[in-house]
Amino acid sequence: MSNRSNQAIDSSNKNSNTNSKAPKDKEIVRDYFNSTGFDRWRRIYGEGDVNRVQRDIRMGHQQTVDYVLDWFKNDKNAVGQTVCDAGCGTGSLSIPLSAMGAKVYASDISEKMVGEGKARASNPENPIFEVKDLASLSGEYDTVICLDVLIHYPDRESEEMIAHLASLAKSRLILSFAPKNPYYVLMKKVGDMVPGPSKATRAYLHKESDVRRVLQKLGFTIKRKEFTATSFYFSRLLEAVRN
Repeated sequence: MSNRSNQAIDSSNKNSNTNSKAPKDKEIVRDYFNSTGFDRWRRIYGEGDVNRVQRDIRMGHQQTVDYVLDWFKNDKNAVGQTVCDAGCGTGSLSIPLSAMGAKVYASDISEKMVGEGKARASNPENPIFEVKDLASLSGEYDTVICLDVLIHYPDRESEEMIAHLASLAKSRLILSFAPKNPYYVLMKKVGDMVPGPSKATRAYLHKESDVRRVLQKLGFTIKRKEFTATSFYFSRLLEAVRN
C-alpha cells in the first residue's frame, strides 16, 4: 500500500457524493497533510527515530524512490531533463533528482509538505516547489512522475488524473500505486478494522490491468516496472513511454 496512506485509512465504506456536504477526497487529503498527518509523515520521510511500522513504511517508500533514481542513472539522461514530481511530499525524490542535474518542478497539495521540501533542499532554485493539486498542474515536461498519490483517488478519478498527467509528459510517465488483488484487499480490510487516530484519508487500491489499459489508450507503452513489498507498504511502479 502507498506510503502516505498506509496509516491513514478511513474505516468508512461509504462512497463520497459530490452533491452532498461531505468533504471530497481531495479536501480530506489536503486537510490531513496540513495538520496531524504532516508531523507523522515528515518523520517517516526523514531520518530520525520512528516506531517499527513507520520504519517499515520509510524503507518501502525509499525503495520505490531508489528504483526511479536508478532508472535515471542507468539511462544517463538526467542532466537538463525537465521533470514534474507530482505529489512530491517533502522532496524525497525531487531533491536527489535535481542533484543529478534534472530541472525539477515539485508540487504537492499540502502547503506544509511543500514548506518542508523547501527547507530540506540546498538549492533554492532547483527543485522549484509549489503548492498545487494534481488537477491544477500545467505545462510540459520530459518526464512526469507521480509516486504513491493515486491511492487517494477512486478508479474513475484516478483514470482522469492519469490522463491529465499524461498530457503533461512529452516522453515518459512514471506512476506508482497500491495494486488491487485478493491478498492486498484482505490486508486493507484488516487495516480498516484496526482503530487509530491516524485513519484520516480513504485508501483506494487499483488493478494493474486497469492502469495499463488507461496508459495504452493514451498512447503509452510500459517499458519498465518494479514492485516494492514490505510488511506495511506495497507499491507497483510503472514506467510508461509515449509511442
